Amino acid sequence: MLNWPMATTIPDLIRVTEAVLDHDEAVAHVTHASAGGISSFIGTTRDTFQGKKVVHLEYEGYVPMAEKELRAICTSIRTSWPGVVGIALLHRLGVVAVKEASVVIAVSSPHRREALEAVAFAIDTLKARVPIWKLEKYEGDDRMWKENPEWRQTMVPISALLSQAKSTGHNLAT
Repeated sequence: MLNWPMATTIPDLIRVTEAVLDHDEAVAHVTHASAGGISSFIGTTRDTFQGKKVVHLEYEGYVPMAEKELRAICTSIRTSWPGVVGIALLHRLGVVAVKEASVVIAVSSPHRREALEAVAFAIDTLKARVPIWKLEKYEGDDRMWKENPEWRQTMVPISALLSQAKSTGHNLAT
């Protein structure tokens, strides 16, 4: 983390929606005269996965909790990169066709490094913490619920929970 002076900040743009996501809107939201760098990420539906033809993705989510987690990601970004000027975190729900965006992230800051690092942090943390689930629909009737590897990495093994409970005197068997 670099130690630049605190920058002007723009209110965060958080959105979980069934509407088509607009990258230009996200970039426009974070654009500011004090920002010398804007970094963005667009996650789109690809047309194949492990040799299967993808027709579309279907996203479901618990919107109030998703929005709360997105706000927490913004707070973490502003704590870790205090020079950040603007943040936009947008996630799509419902059916997302091939080539369409399911997630759009934009971050601005006085210097590029903060914006680049904050965007990488945002997508990794979003995939690990935000309660949105993806169903991948393939050609034919084949479909599969997908799990984000980032989410699995944040899970605490049950053995660790049991060990912690034992060490604090809790008996989970009763």
